[in-house]
Amino acid sequence: MTSTTKIYPVVWSGDRAILIDQTRLPNEYETVEISSASEMARAIKTMIVRGAPAIGVAAGYGMYLGARRVQTSDRSIFLAELEKIGEMLAATRPTAVNLFWAIARMLKTARETDASVEQIKTVLLETAQTIREEDLKTCEAIGDNGLSILPTSPEKLNILTHCNAGSLATAGYGTALGVIRSAWREGKLARVYADETRPRLQGAKLTTWECVQEGIPVTLISDNMAAHCMKQGLIHAVVVGADRIAANGDAANKIGTYSLAIVAKAHNIPFFVAAPLSTVDFELADGGGIPIEERDSAEIYQVGKTRLCPEGVEFFNPAFDVTPAELIAAIITEKGAVKPEDLKAL
Repeated sequence: MTSTTKIYPVVWSGDRAILIDQTRLPNEYETVEISSASEMARAIKTMIVRGAPAIGVAAGYGMYLGARRVQTSDRSIFLAELEKIGEMLAATRPTAVNLFWAIARMLKTARETDASVEQIKTVLLETAQTIREEDLKTCEAIGDNGLSILPTSPEKLNILTHCNAGSLATAGYGTALGVIRSAWREGKLARVYADETRPRLQGAKLTTWECVQEGIPVTLISDNMAAHCMKQGLIHAVVVGADRIAANGDAANKIGTYSLAIVAKAHNIPFFVAAPLSTVDFELADGGGIPIEERDSAEIYQVGKTRLCPEGVEFFNPAFDVTPAELIAAIITEKGAVKPEDLKAL
């Protein structure tokens, strides 16, 4: 791929969805063809596709793929089967609210479309396409809105990011990396510092890969180097994504984000969260109600086929943590950048 190549992790082609297999990056660029809802569920569960907005886009196509296989002309039977498809997809990843948002939107569309079952199926595909197109526009708006609140000094910034909230995590362009892309485009970025993001190393594998494709200067650091880099004056701002944001602004993101926010606060460095409004769960008063996914312990104790610790060790592998709103300088959305307490106004 060249620096001018656009990165789209989920696209529709003919009669199927095409996903970039993110488990093979950065060493191999492979795509996976998805022709059924069950295949899409496996792709989401195994993180072939990952990142909250991208999961939402994938779920939209998954709902259509499932609906396409329902063989009935009875509207009530069709809607009941569609509910089951939604439940199967919803069971894949508990934290990313965009998954549930997309499923709910597809179900609502089906219920409100007064037409034959075959026509409803057509409308569902159109809705899935719309979800993807809207996310592209949303991420570009998030990127541009982030420019207004980044520090104005120095003239070119070093921005630290955690995990991957770029094109691969969305329909394209990215949320946190979207802000970084916009800063690069406008000549306001000197360098990206990317946390490796243990244990799945999305920062090392995915964020650095995206930056290399576009010629954006990037430096990889291990997760426990962030405080040292801040103390040395190497970091001017931190921008991360989110998988779910509560109504008060508490934000769930990849494990390690909370500690990053704490050390940013200690060094008087602004900490920003970039996410679409669809990531905000206004039904949750605060982050205490956000479900935290726990993943396979093998992610902790081995790299590839190499075991890192002795037999008999116990493991704890939460995939996310919740950053309290008081540590967040602003939440950057497609409608503007606001303080966490002003989210409801949007």
